[in-house]
Amino acid sequence: MTKQELKQKTNGVILDVLITEKGSRISADNRYLLEVAPDARKPQIATEAEKAFGVHVLAVRTANMKGGLRYIRGTRRAVKESTWKKAVVTVKAGERIELA
Repeated sequence: MTKQELKQKTNGVILDVLITEKGSRISADNRYLLEVAPDARKPQIATEAEKAFGVHVLAVRTANMKGGLRYIRGTRRAVKESTWKKAVVTVKAGERIELA
């Protein structure tokens, strides 16, 4: 499922499934990292994840990730990154969210 399809299927609540080192590590514990809309609430995230991925969500934890200036190594350039929100979704044992 592409980012666009996921965004349309979840009414803009879930934007992307994050594939990172931490995300890969905690997926062994049935937890997955999702990028969500900044105004999304935990119950909304849980219902949309259940609808989109066909899993039973046990818990949702959210964090606001602060944007700011990031300096590009080897150059004199700085880029402004925007603030975003991530959610750690715990699913029922034996169920999976497809990462790609």
